[in-house]
Amino acid sequence: MKVLVVGAGPAGSTAAWHLASAGIEVTVLEKTRFPREKVCGDGLTPRAVREMQLMGVPHPAGDGWRRNKGLRLIAGGRTVEVPWPELTNFPSYGLIRTRLGFDESLARHAQAAGASILEGHSVTGALTDDAGTVVGARASLLDGDGRKTGGTRDFFADVVLAADGNSTRTAVSLGHQKRDDRPLGVAYRTYFTSPRHDDDWMEGWLELAAPSAAGQPGKPLPGYGWVFGVGDGTSNVGLGILNSSKEFGKLDYRSVLREWTASMPVEWGFTPENQVGPIRGAALPMGFNRTPHYSDGLMLLGDAGGMVSPFNGEGISYAMESARYAAEFIVRASGANSRLAADHALAGYSGFVRAQWGSHFTLGRVFARLIGNPSIMKLALRTGMPVPALMRFVVRMMANLTDAGERGFEDRVIHLLEKLVPATGNQGTTAPKHHSLPIVSVKQ
Repeated sequence: MKVLVVGAGPAGSTAAWHLASAGIEVTVLEKTRFPREKVCGDGLTPRAVREMQLMGVPHPAGDGWRRNKGLRLIAGGRTVEVPWPELTNFPSYGLIRTRLGFDESLARHAQAAGASILEGHSVTGALTDDAGTVVGARASLLDGDGRKTGGTRDFFADVVLAADGNSTRTAVSLGHQKRDDRPLGVAYRTYFTSPRHDDDWMEGWLELAAPSAAGQPGKPLPGYGWVFGVGDGTSNVGLGILNSSKEFGKLDYRSVLREWTASMPVEWGFTPENQVGPIRGAALPMGFNRTPHYSDGLMLLGDAGGMVSPFNGEGISYAMESARYAAEFIVRASGANSRLAADHALAGYSGFVRAQWGSHFTLGRVFARLIGNPSIMKLALRTGMPVPALMRFVVRMMANLTDAGERGFEDRVIHLLEKLVPATGNQGTTAPKHHSLPIVSVKQ
């Protein structure tokens, strides 16, 4: 069986490693060339670290990896430090690593396992056979500066994995559009030279406000700000905002970030003269906002399938997990004795992903709607921040960190809540099939 992966981010490279390690022939098409930057908070929770451990990705401090103890939450004049929990199925630490280094580390790890990674290949869409089954993808060839050379190349495979992020040209070319019934967020971040670059905690500010006007404070926004020490002399400072408020899409989020950082102590160095690089933004596709996750030879991974948590905007861990799950189903399908049996095996991927996170994402969608109401947001912070035990529960709930064996009270409560709500669906209807590329007939 041959597999084609579109995108060499965390999802694509993770899938490539698992597949190559299982002896599957896998080719990855990456639009850019490493090293390359991505908009992100650069923070990895224990969920993401677990995926790295399963892959055997080394992460020593000397190579730019910084361990952190947990979350420091700030709101209402209070500060609460919540260590990562001690669990049997997750490590008890998180990591900070810029995407500049993180993504390339995963890609090179996949290469070392036998995956072929082709940089400078910008996929424009999927290729299908006469029956409408995805059989490959077409890529524009880019030069060293990222400009189109005018050349294209078609790649063929038994399965195609769309790991090409929120914009996912692969899925869009087949009519898989974003769903408006799912939450969406935006993230903006920049870097500052700061003495706080070696902080051992991932810091979250739970009170953000729209830019002030006429001397009046701005309205509270549903989201949070972060300060993550990178360890290289800089801090990653940014914010994530949900679309559950009336102000979404109407604000200049760069101004929100500037006003927020301007209110911080001067000695932290979050000032314009210490800023390293521009403020950059990106969309956060949440709660399975693009479906179906499997159809006719195509699997959606990570952001391409809207696999960002509505609770906290975390996407890397779910991208890497979805990649591992997809690889497991492909390996299973590779042993099938017919194309029909292989397709049946691959189709199980969607239901499995839904079973893993569907209920968690449903609770996250409820949470997103609630905090869109400023009154509820204020009440929640006023009630929760003075109670450290409650905040520890909230962190575990939002970060989806529980023991499968339900050893503790928190585990039992979280699993009970998930059982009480329907799982968010990921096999929804899409627009009628249309193909932006010529249909290619291929003998199977």
